[in-house]
Amino acid sequence: MNRNPDTPSVVPEGFVRIDGGVFTMGSDGHYPEEAPAHEVRVAGFWISPTAVTNREYLRFVRETGYRTVAERPLDPSMFPGAPPENLVPGSMVFSGTSGPVDLKHLSQWWAWTPGANWRRPFGPGTSIAERADHPVVHVAYEDAEAYAGWAGYRLPTEAEWEFAARGGLDRARFTWGDDPETPGIPRANYWHGDFPWRARRGYGSTAPVGSFPPNGYGLYDMAGNVWEWTSDWYRQHNAGDGCCAPIDPRGGDRDASLDPRQAPVPRKVVKGGSFLCADSYCLRYRPAARRPQMIDTGMSHIGFRCAAPLTGPVAATLARP
Repeated sequence: MNRNPDTPSVVPEGFVRIDGGVFTMGSDGHYPEEAPAHEVRVAGFWISPTAVTNREYLRFVRETGYRTVAERPLDPSMFPGAPPENLVPGSMVFSGTSGPVDLKHLSQWWAWTPGANWRRPFGPGTSIAERADHPVVHVAYEDAEAYAGWAGYRLPTEAEWEFAARGGLDRARFTWGDDPETPGIPRANYWHGDFPWRARRGYGSTAPVGSFPPNGYGLYDMAGNVWEWTSDWYRQHNAGDGCCAPIDPRGGDRDASLDPRQAPVPRKVVKGGSFLCADSYCLRYRPAARRPQMIDTGMSHIGFRCAAPLTGPVAATLARP
């Protein structure tokens, strides 16, 4: 298996080839962090058609003995004053409310859950035994990066991810076009029902990858299911100098990604929205949507997919784990 993501010498089995080009990144008609819409050029790359699944991540862990951030003991020095009972491994888990709530307070449906991790997605007593083909969740950034490096790939940049998500539909609102989902014709795993307490049957949680139609490039779940890590540090969009489309733009730097209003933890860009995106609350199951995520924090609606550049001789087939 090729272990150098910068010079792949083989075609990643099952990956989709994206030849690159110029597209309009961002949106001026939705959330402020998506603006301004601006032209960007990306080089060609390979990208996996689905997010990495629990089955795939399990193979990685079995072969390497890797432990995710959510499985490691916490360092008391990093959390001065925290009660000892809180200094245990865990992760953030979504839990629907019992009825309608004020949507300004997300702490009503998110809870730090000791013992929650990728193996136990809802906390102690739960497992992935019947969720092998669901996207792996509760992975912090380094957990996603570790898998990608082991497999010989890398994580996509934000520009690559958005270009791929659009499936050739430049400036389209959704991955399938400009019109909202038609009743009776499911397009993506986002929240259907009353958020955050009553989801319609078949929604309200992750779904097996590939459960919904692919976009124009044959990529699944580029809208909804789980947010996906990209390799870019978060910053506000930069439209360049107004002369030429930036080529393979990257995000800001580590320090600039910090939010002075929050804990001093750097943030990466996540893309795509998740099963928790509701039209009444978070219309972010769109290619232009983006949000910052602290690199040390996995959650029950964040996963990832892998990418690789189109460089080096293509001579064989790389068996994807």
